[in-house]
Amino acid sequence: MADITIISGSTLGSAEYVAEHLAGILENQGFTTNVLHGPELEEMTLEGLWLIVSSTHGAGDLPDNLQPLFEQMDADQPSLSKVKFGAIGIGSSEYDTFCGAIDAIDRQMIALGALRIGEILKIDITQHEIPEDPAEEWAKSWIGFI
Repeated sequence: MADITIISGSTLGSAEYVAEHLAGILENQGFTTNVLHGPELEEMTLEGLWLIVSSTHGAGDLPDNLQPLFEQMDADQPSLSKVKFGAIGIGSSEYDTFCGAIDAIDRQMIALGALRIGEILKIDITQHEIPEDPAEEWAKSWIGFI
């Protein structure tokens, strides 16, 4: 089975917990995973399967630990044409910028040539006290697209 690079961006840790949980689920399904919490661009392999899990910080911003990666991608404009990715956002629908970070990530990934697999999952923490639960259900269907 394919390797999956799981990238998390988190301010309070929720996205990291979801990423780690999904790594276990995917490994139980026969995939190998590499979990990166707030990686730098030079740590990334610009091909293969990526699963991006990000919370939203402030007014729809990326978390501080993920901001440098996407700023560097914006500056360097690497080709991501060999990348397929899934996207999970975590946020609160009490804010106008609900899951704004994952929307921005999705736009940037596609602009750089990556292909999103499946729909973006947006987890509303006002509806899901444990964000790992809806992420796990989503991952089961996402695997079918791989």
